[in-house]
Amino acid sequence: MKKILFLLVVASLVLAACGGGTKPAAEVSSVEITFTMWGAPEELAVWQAVVNDFHTAHPNITVKVDVSDWDSYWTKLNTLTAGGTPPDVFAMDAPLYLDWQSRGALLNLQPYIDANPGFLDGFYPQTLVAYQTSDGYYGLPRDFQTIVLFYNKDMFDAAGMDYPTADWTYDDLLAAAKKLTLDKDGDGKVDQYGFWSDTWDMELLWSSVIWAYGGEIISEDHMKTLIGEGEGRNAWAFIDSLYKQGVIPPPTTAGEFGFDLFQSGMAAMTTIGHWAVPGYVQSGINFDVAPMPKGPAGRATSVNSAGFVISKNSRYPDAAFEFIKYALSEAGQKRLAELGFAIPVLKSVAESDAYLKQPGGLNQQVFLDSLAFARNKPVFRGYAEWASVVGDGLIPVFDGEADLNSTLDEVISAADEVLAKNK
Repeated sequence: MKKILFLLVVASLVLAACGGGTKPAAEVSSVEITFTMWGAPEELAVWQAVVNDFHTAHPNITVKVDVSDWDSYWTKLNTLTAGGTPPDVFAMDAPLYLDWQSRGALLNLQPYIDANPGFLDGFYPQTLVAYQTSDGYYGLPRDFQTIVLFYNKDMFDAAGMDYPTADWTYDDLLAAAKKLTLDKDGDGKVDQYGFWSDTWDMELLWSSVIWAYGGEIISEDHMKTLIGEGEGRNAWAFIDSLYKQGVIPPPTTAGEFGFDLFQSGMAAMTTIGHWAVPGYVQSGINFDVAPMPKGPAGRATSVNSAGFVISKNSRYPDAAFEFIKYALSEAGQKRLAELGFAIPVLKSVAESDAYLKQPGGLNQQVFLDSLAFARNKPVFRGYAEWASVVGDGLIPVFDGEADLNSTLDEVISAADEVLAKNK
């Protein structure tokens, strides 16, 4: 996931919690609702197909879709919310959900769920956890991502090495990365790195490593940052060793090469979610996937989701929910599977050819099998600021400019201050 900017504006969310009349779709002959989301430009065509299908089933409801890149999306959403004109339906990144829900910006969807018995029965249970609150669901997962190990088959073949397997450990990952890190021109500069991953955000690598080493991320009451306790220190030492041994470029150097070194053909392996697949296919890389490696405490990976929420200020909440309900139906989920960016949240679709047999021959089953050892990316108030404190704070370590342990102590103290502020 791209670096999360701390864009949650408290004032805008308070405004969103204020009144605003609602009109059930049944009371008017025709309504128009707005749906805003982040994503790549090509996603708009598939979403428009979903909307067209929905309109055929509900001719009195028109859905206007707006797709923006990640950073622009949150800026736009905050601006619309502050102005009292939020979209009826909008996409939500699960870790940011409680910041929006706890300040009254979202509509409680539980009455709609209760009115549709069995509606949630076909969902993967892990995807629902992030949206549960004491008084019901204020959002629902649209799709999900598990993090897996991607590898460039051509680079492994050129080195005469076996591909990664389900038996790999993190030591195996490091050993392979060393062999795959090459100075092809002999000029003292690395032309091919054995591994690359964005270590700013927990989702792509470090949460999985910490869990696999037996550590934790945050306390159950969300009041204490646990990333440096117990075996967590050893997990960070492993990640730091990737940088120290030169198999992954320092964050500042990597930024000069572009966001994704695997896609650009400069890295033999990476850890990332299914959202990267379309770009990798388009780039022409010969790649496949394997489960995340094992650590001393076993295997672990991160699972996260994008979700649907409805603004509390929506004039047409009934129509908005009808759209969500359709997008989460088998018909809607099969359409979304055509995107190739994520995994359908409905078991019946994810375990069908609509998802499993997408173009390219990728082993899609690995993403589903990873649910067996997946842990939810933490969801708590103040997540965006907390993530920035941790991500920004550790960059000097991985750039080789600061000591790991002393910096980690400072980062944890600052992160705990964020948690206390958002209690």
